[in-house]
Order: sequence, then C-alpha cells, then structure tokens
Amino acid sequence: MNDQATTLPEGISEVDRTELRRQGILLTSIEEFYNWGRSNSVWPLQFGLACCAIEMIATSMARYDIARFGSEVFRPSPRQADLLIVSGTVTKKMAPQVVRLWNQMPEPKYCIAMGACAISGGPFKQGYNVLKGIDRFIPVDIYIPGCPPRPEALLHGLMALQEIIRGQKLTGPAAPRHLQPDATCDYPIPEFGAHDLEPTKNPAVFQPPVIVRKE
Repeated sequence: MNDQATTLPEGISEVDRTELRRQGILLTSIEEFYNWGRSNSVWPLQFGLACCAIEMIATSMARYDIARFGSEVFRPSPRQADLLIVSGTVTKKMAPQVVRLWNQMPEPKYCIAMGACAISGGPFKQGYNVLKGIDRFIPVDIYIPGCPPRPEALLHGLMALQEIIRGQKLTGPAAPRHLQPDATCDYPIPEFGAHDLEPTKNPAVFQPPVIVRKE
C-alpha cells in the first residue's frame, strides 16, 4: 500500500469533506474506509461477571439500543467476538477463565473494563479473593468508572473505543497489535498457588506505579 492510497489530499479540511458528503461525494482513504468498517461492527462477547453485567444487558435493550453502533451481535463464542467487556467483580477464581477467554478471541480484539471492580477491585479491593484490576493480566483499551456504570456510560465507552479504532494506522510502529509481526496475542494464564495466583500479574501488561517518597 503506497502513501497515496492512505493519505488524504492536502488542503482538504474536515468542513470541506463534510460539505462534499452532503453533495454525494465521499472523499476517503483505504485506511479510513477499512477502520470505519471495523469500528462499526464491533461484536462483544456474551459474557458477564456481576452486577455490571445487568447494565450491559440493559444497553442492548430498546431504550438504549446498542445496535445503533453496530454492536448488537453479542457472540456466545469467544472465537466469534472481538470485544471483551469485563463487566463486574473479577475474583481470583474467575481471573484464569477471563484470560483464557481473551486468548481464544481472534485478533484484532479489544477490552473494556466496566465498573470499579473490573478496574481496581472496587469495594472489595482489600479482600483476599478479588483481583485488583483485570489489567494486571490482559491489556485494557477503555476504562469505564462507576459502581455500576449506567448503560449511557457503556455507550460512551464504546464510542471512545470506536474513535481509537478509526484512528489506527495500518503500517508503521503505530500499527495495532494484530498488524505487528512480533506482538504477542496470547497471555499467560495464572494458576492457583499456595497463597495467591501465580504469577500475580503479567509484567508485559502491568507495571505498578513507582511512588517516590520525600524524606
């Protein structure tokens, strides 16, 4: 693919492009057209963990109608889905299963951490049996705070994910994971150890913040 196929003509602003669309002229690039199709056909996995899953289900109902965004097809199989919505409390018993589902999903794939529990453990953060964030084991693209977040928040998170997909490049170092030959698509599945999950995190995904204390 050459640069002419992926670069818009110089001097064409977004206002001009919008006006041309009104006249029936579509000015685009292969990259933009490809990402437009992908961003409007994101298929979530039919999978939920706790109370946030009820809000996710409500998002697919007529009042909120996630079908407007091309994501009404909740797939029952991870091999047919490209969006994992981690909706609810991730216990250490369920963490290996979530990572296993993620590994079974084909690339390109994306992850939304929905709710305080999926992001950081929520009100159960100090509990011995709850994972302090699913981003310790798999990469998260969008974080949706709340306990639980409303369906409007999930729709906003989906729109933010669509913006990310539409802005992805097909070539170069900024290309998404599935277009990088050296990027890994599978992540280690934690196992139950004597006192905790082993490993407790995936260093390639999660690095704890460094706190510098003043003496």
